[in-house]
Amino acid sequence: IFLSIGYSACHWCHVMAHESFEDERLAAILNKYFVSIKVDREERPDLDRIYMNAVQAITGRGGWPLSVFLTPDGHPFYGGTYFPPTARYGMPSFADVLLAIADAWRNRREELVAGSRQLVQVIEQQMTVGTGSAGEPSPETLEAALDSIARSFDPRYGGWGDAPKFPQPMTLEFLLRRHYATGDARAWEMVAHTLEQMARGGMYDQIGGGFHRYSVDERWLVPHFEKMLYDNAQLARVYLHAWQVSGDPLFRSVAEETLDYVVREMRDPGGGFYSTQDADSEGEEGRFYLWTLDEVRAALPPDEAERFIAAYGLTAEGNFEGRNILTLSGDRAARDTLRPARRRLFDVREARVHPARDEKVLTSWNGLMLAAFAEGSRVLGREDYRRVAEECGAFLLDALRTPDGRLYHTWQAGEAKVPGYLEDYTHLIEGLLELYQATFEPRWYVAAAELTATMQAHFAAPDSGFFDTSDDHETLVVRPREIQDNAVPSGNGMAATVLLRMAGLAQEPRYEETARAMLAAVQTLLSRYPLGFGQWLIAQDYALSHPAEIAIVGDRDAPDTRALLAVCAAGYQPHQVLAVGRDEAVPLLRGRSPLEGRAAAYVCRDQTCLPPVTEPEALARLCDSHPLDN
Repeated sequence: IFLSIGYSACHWCHVMAHESFEDERLAAILNKYFVSIKVDREERPDLDRIYMNAVQAITGRGGWPLSVFLTPDGHPFYGGTYFPPTARYGMPSFADVLLAIADAWRNRREELVAGSRQLVQVIEQQMTVGTGSAGEPSPETLEAALDSIARSFDPRYGGWGDAPKFPQPMTLEFLLRRHYATGDARAWEMVAHTLEQMARGGMYDQIGGGFHRYSVDERWLVPHFEKMLYDNAQLARVYLHAWQVSGDPLFRSVAEETLDYVVREMRDPGGGFYSTQDADSEGEEGRFYLWTLDEVRAALPPDEAERFIAAYGLTAEGNFEGRNILTLSGDRAARDTLRPARRRLFDVREARVHPARDEKVLTSWNGLMLAAFAEGSRVLGREDYRRVAEECGAFLLDALRTPDGRLYHTWQAGEAKVPGYLEDYTHLIEGLLELYQATFEPRWYVAAAELTATMQAHFAAPDSGFFDTSDDHETLVVRPREIQDNAVPSGNGMAATVLLRMAGLAQEPRYEETARAMLAAVQTLLSRYPLGFGQWLIAQDYALSHPAEIAIVGDRDAPDTRALLAVCAAGYQPHQVLAVGRDEAVPLLRGRSPLEGRAAAYVCRDQTCLPPVTEPEALARLCDSHPLDN
């Protein structure tokens, strides 16, 4: 079997498809010697994880397109990524690879089969890393992780690593939480510098909002131009939180522009969100986003054009293949004064050929975006974001949930398919919890609670944590179990996070016990490799923060209830869960009542509850009274 795994927005996937799969000579070789299978990694993340691990074990590297050779029963024995149609860049031609594999299968089949079995054993061992016990979750692990992150930080340009440079939203969120919990100035400085550099650079779409996938250089200048739903969901929340911490208007602006871009470009009429936009248009990478001096001067009045050219660093020779990627190179105040110019350039750009869009709706990624819009509505007071979030939540629960409460992974053009993975449950639970915290409508909590129970029933592993596939999923060469976070939080890392939050709202200690057991198994990994375990660090920070469980009992829209709610909703509050109303469907509210006809707030920490209060000032003192002791 020849297996090619890729995705719609992948530039080199398109290149290999055009160069090789559409070439009659290469197609004839494939058809003569192989059964060829093409897989969308976004639809089948289980297959992608298994065979990516295999290729990384074989070659020491991975990426897409992923090209894997399998025995008829699906065991991998050779693989790579992009193969050119003719030998170049020190790589053999795709034809040479195909013919060599065909010859080896004909003459050395037993050797290949034996090697494939050994490779599957290696993959199975990789899937069990981080599933034993490495010690109780401790503040020392968080401090070691922060120290490691600080050592690898790029003080000049922000972010981590050289080129290519990825935005690392989970790491940024962890740093925000450590700054909140401990006051450590290093954490905030890393966040603030990275977010400003990204917002100024070419990875951010200066005209239309939203982020491209990553930067091919260390300066955030030249992006890989595809736009992914999950990046924009996570980064919108990080910028939102940074604005809450600092009041910096740039951070609020970027968060809103990103969410507005998603509504404009990525929203399905039914309420869900599409997956990706391609890097290419008109056959050129990034063409839609690039500008020449003449194009800017034709669109703007002369004085404004020259001010724009100076502020955004345009030159006659360009900074990318003869054209210009826009970067805010001067005073950041120019961003506001040139807002009308950016709007006119946006209108001009709209007439261009747009990048292609992958219009499948993925439950997991939509869960992340649901969380972003729900939180955006609450923090910014944007009713339009609230409507977008509610429509998304309703769509996902209606179109991607079966009558017996199971999830599908993907939906497109009216058809839902592929049984849901762990990340579909965890990421949607996260989104529903944020939607409940934004609206306090019990149905969103109830849906999250039901999905939590289903996740535990069908995905739980015997030691700790969860498998990526359910107990009735199709049988694969191994049952995948991703521990490490990638561009999207791992299902296990997010499971620990949502179980800790659910423990408070559901008043279920066993949820916290499960999450702590999962964290105990990865302590060594968190301290040694923190950049690969950002979501786990977020979960551990929450677990050790003595999170507040706050029940405000009263009529949701009554002034006295709203006055108490305003205290809890003010500013960045990462270490609390909140229930509001009188509804018995939310366990945190059960058995609690208003006091003498007035809305009352009940605050509990560490299984200890304080006497209820009715005055906002008294509630503020309770919310601020916990020590910064970790």
